[in-house]
Amino acid sequence: MSTKILVVDDDPNICELLRLYFENEGYEVKTAGDGAEGVSYFKIYEPDLVLLDLMLPKKDGYQVCREIRENSSKPVIMVTAKGEVFDKVLGLEMGADDFVVKPFDMKELSARVKAVLRRYSVHDNQLDEEVIKFENIEVSLQKYELKLNGKPIDIPPKELELLYFLASNFNRVFTRDQLLDKVWGFDYLGDSRTVDVHVKRLREKLEGVSDKWTLKTVWGVGYKFELLS
Repeated sequence: MSTKILVVDDDPNICELLRLYFENEGYEVKTAGDGAEGVSYFKIYEPDLVLLDLMLPKKDGYQVCREIRENSSKPVIMVTAKGEVFDKVLGLEMGADDFVVKPFDMKELSARVKAVLRRYSVHDNQLDEEVIKFENIEVSLQKYELKLNGKPIDIPPKELELLYFLASNFNRVFTRDQLLDKVWGFDYLGDSRTVDVHVKRLREKLEGVSDKWTLKTVWGVGYKFELLS
């Protein structure tokens, strides 16, 4: 079966451009012209990836991404004319996997789509059966599951992968670039702020779970999962 892409953009010309380009590359493409339609089509169409504009009628891209993340971890790439750092960070905090600014080069966008799909496919079919366990926390890549105090917690795939990597290398400091390489892959086209956003969201989930370990910032270097005495 062909990989399915859902394009959500209120510009019919962009929708048509993306549809023709990605269909020519062998994808199956569906388009939606507003946010509400995008959410509806996502549920019906069950795409493998979403190309999502930010400035949409009825529901903006942030709201669409938030609603998608309530029930799915499928990749979302935000494609928008808004290129400020704040917009990128907010998009990542909503659960987006990547961020492309208009006007974009089709070959670059295609490369980003392939990179995100490849990472998702590899991690979705992870065969590693090891479970990382510390006080009040269990992280399993095989099940893609995080348990805190014995209870499963909803968590996007990339956050879980980052937590698993840091916890499996506890007390070792990694720079942002090293984490991008190890967790996102060497072909990731984003920037190091992505790591900061994901660490921030992890800390919100892990706050108060245990006083035996912590997700620590090593100023001027990066991050580590530290076991406390």
